[in-house]
Amino acid sequence: QVQLRESGGGLALPGGSLRLSCLASTRMFHINSMAWYRQASGKERELVADITRNGNTNYANFAKGRFSISKDSGLAAVWLQMNSLKPEDAGVYYCNAKGVELHTSSAQEVWGQGTLVTVSP
Repeated sequence: QVQLRESGGGLALPGGSLRLSCLASTRMFHINSMAWYRQASGKERELVADITRNGNTNYANFAKGRFSISKDSGLAAVWLQMNSLKPEDAGVYYCNAKGVELHTSSAQEVWGQGTLVTVSP
């Protein structure tokens, strides 16, 4: 089992910054990678960035140069530093974990509840 708890969303001015946090609580689950997705109103959920256990990262084009994903040593926490925010960055940001449930050896994907990011003057 995995529970993901996000925090750090809120209101930011255009050009401002926010730092999102996601803490993972695991039991009989090995996380291989974690990611941040976002979903704007009326749009599909899209990948923002992901990071593997060994630290490899991947960013959506819109996130390159502005956002940075990082993790703790054990991949029990990930952060998303968002700089130079734009109104189009607004939406619900979801933490995601992919891994293996150790009892069944089955691959699973888990989502957090999401945290709202608003970018407005």
